[in-house]
Amino acid sequence: MDRPTALVPRHHIAIGGRGPEDVVADGRGRVLTGVDDGRILRLSGLTDPAAARVETLAETGGRPLGLELLPDGDLLVCDAERGLLRIGLDDGVVRVLADSVAGEPLRFCSNAVALSDGSVCFTVSSRRHPLAHWIGEVVEHTGTGRLLRLPPGGGAPEVLLEELQFANGLAPAADESFLLVAETGACRLTRYWLTGPRAGRADPFAEDLPGMPDNLWRDRKDGPVWVALAGPRVPPLDLLHRTPPAVRRVAARAAVRAPYRPTGRIGVLAMDDEGRTVHHLTRRRSAFRMVTSVCEADGHLILGSIRERGVAVCEPPAAT
Repeated sequence: MDRPTALVPRHHIAIGGRGPEDVVADGRGRVLTGVDDGRILRLSGLTDPAAARVETLAETGGRPLGLELLPDGDLLVCDAERGLLRIGLDDGVVRVLADSVAGEPLRFCSNAVALSDGSVCFTVSSRRHPLAHWIGEVVEHTGTGRLLRLPPGGGAPEVLLEELQFANGLAPAADESFLLVAETGACRLTRYWLTGPRAGRADPFAEDLPGMPDNLWRDRKDGPVWVALAGPRVPPLDLLHRTPPAVRRVAARAAVRAPYRPTGRIGVLAMDDEGRTVHHLTRRRSAFRMVTSVCEADGHLILGSIRERGVAVCEPPAAT
């Protein structure tokens, strides 16, 4: 699919917190998210603003980013300050699964997936810039992102892949033969092979995306991978990434000090396991900005944003 179609909003739902960076849907059409004060929220009734309900399920004590629902009903949380967490949604108990890698504190943990063998794979966006200075990582282009794996039953995380440009969202193939890793700073999806003759290797899956990919989400094994585009391509930034590291460092320091104003152009993609674009939805003048996540719930698309104080409910894409 080459030509994008319209991303049609229905309404926004305020959630009593700022920055629902990731949104994931459960089997009952409810949406879970985390906000900047550390709370994990469950949202229901989103298709009717008058009936929408917000529940607080737990508090991480940090800044929750990527979420992953587990088969037993618990929740994996990538917390930018505390590391990889597991939360019991019935009792709100928070357990730290990993907070360091080879003695280095685990910071800017971004997104996670649980695999059928009991292992958990997760990303670290940057080893140089914290979440508060994420724009510095985008500008400096350090390539210090990582893909890590926590073995079944726990233990020390192992590094699967390094030198990623702002490693972010994760999603498995339908048969779990590979993982897709969003590299926000490179506007691409990278494939890391889990099984077969290429196991342990990585290759490009989708390059030159029309925007910066953030969180990935997949519902059914036969459904597409949804890709949130946190911002459009910026040609001057692409040129800056080709300059020497010293130039990028100076530019990053300036970017961190300057106020960031996201554009009103937003978009999401849906892709199949062959790398084909199933849907490309965009909106040029959106009041809801910097879309960092997308999921399907109750027959609608739900958008999250690290900047907004709520979620956006949009029309589903037309059948292809």
